[in-house]
Amino acid sequence: MNAFRQLLHPLTHRVSEVHRVPHQRVPLGTWIMSASPMVAEAIGCAGFDWAVIDMEHSPLELPGVVAVLQAMASTKTVPIVRVPWNEPVDFKRVLDAGATTVMVPFVQDAAEARRAVAATRYPPAGVRGVSGMSRATRFGTQHERIKEADAGIALIVQLESALALTRLEEIADVDGIDALFIGPADLAASMGHLGESSHADVRAALGDAAARARAIGKPIGTLAATAELAAQARAAGFDFVGLGSDLGLLVNAAQKALAALQGTDPALVHSLAAGTHAY
Repeated sequence: MNAFRQLLHPLTHRVSEVHRVPHQRVPLGTWIMSASPMVAEAIGCAGFDWAVIDMEHSPLELPGVVAVLQAMASTKTVPIVRVPWNEPVDFKRVLDAGATTVMVPFVQDAAEARRAVAATRYPPAGVRGVSGMSRATRFGTQHERIKEADAGIALIVQLESALALTRLEEIADVDGIDALFIGPADLAASMGHLGESSHADVRAALGDAAARARAIGKPIGTLAATAELAAQARAAGFDFVGLGSDLGLLVNAAQKALAALQGTDPALVHSLAAGTHAY
């Protein structure tokens, strides 16, 4: 079974179970924005369930994607490759490079969802080009993988606008869509709240989307900037939740450490200095 589907497999999707308790276990992930194989490997060692190798909003090109996939292969973290756009050539290249779970941004309707599915399937089910000499076939040493490839690919489509959310059910109904993902930043912009992903209207739309997805039994995920927001998303019924990005986690930790040492709060300075000795 596809590794990402295995992460979602234990989850149930009962209409009555719209809200979870805040501590309930769901797969937690993050975004790889650094384009660094070593950082990606470290993120995998940190214990995330999944991580998105991002080709849309990072400097990553195909050789970098291969290097990150190779680095993450030594960890238990499931890699998801986000293609830059819903273009068959982009799908073909990352699938040949060894990606088995793909995320496609900004899907607006069922027709675009079907286009994405077709790009992940070999003919006659789709339009994926056939290559016998690829990393996906272990460089031609495992040709039988081609016949089994379609069943081993998972596809996540991103709904990132208010318009897309009105079509959630019809997009989810497309055969071959394994999961939905709501991008809160683009959703907020489409709702007139650019840069305000935590706006009350945006959070209400996210909660409604989670409830509707669970009502039809389709796994749905989202991204949160902080652990608190991630816990709220989990409690709202999202089936998999992303916590920031590798760069975001690094910068936030650095800023907190600097703020603690550069701050003027006497209580904080005292707590940091207690028990220390000068060089």
